[in-house]
This record gives sequence, C-alpha cells and structure tokens, in this order.
Amino acid sequence: MQQPITDYQQDESGHWVAQLVCGHNQHVRHAPPLESRPWVLSAAGRAGMLGYLLECRKCDEGAPTDARPG
Repeated sequence: MQQPITDYQQDESGHWVAQLVCGHNQHVRHAPPLESRPWVLSAAGRAGMLGYLLECRKCDEGAPTDARPG
C-alpha cells in the first residue's frame, strides 16, 4: 500500500527514516547501485519529497504503528 511521507528522523546510526502518514517508519537510504535516492542527502532534497508515496509493507502486513520521536 502506498503512503505519503510526512516527515523524517535519523536513526541511531545516522540513517534517514521517513515517517509515513499511516504511522509507520521506513528507511530511505541512498545506497547505489541498490537504491538511488540522492535527494535524501540534503535538507532541501528531503523537503522536496514530502508527500511522495512510498510502498509500505508494514501496512500490507497489518503491523502496528511505529514509535515516533518525542
């Protein structure tokens, strides 16, 4: 199920995690050649992708929502 990005946070390793409108979190790494997401490397790039739809496997599995930073 596709869900829009609403915000971002960094995990304990400094990797970017998208927060989705459904309440799930998803890593958005730039790791060529597997994943080409150069937009994640800058604040402007991340801001430009707010609202972008990502496939949420957690929704497909019926998983509970993820914790959000306080």
